[in-house]
Amino acid sequence: MTILDSYADVLTVNDIMNILHIGRSKAYELLRSKVIPCIRIGKKYIIPKNLMVEFLSKQ
Repeated sequence: MTILDSYADVLTVNDIMNILHIGRSKAYELLRSKVIPCIRIGKKYIIPKNLMVEFLSKQ
């Protein structure tokens, strides 16, 4: 997937916002509702790139 080649193996909320062209509140909504699979550590959301690739391939 070429769109994600420039990103690290672990994505942040800002990365998700840039990739999907959405705002911060929408990004957090997708993460909280588990539409985008993620790992939550404390208050921080971590999105492994392979899970984001799976999400994009299903869309």
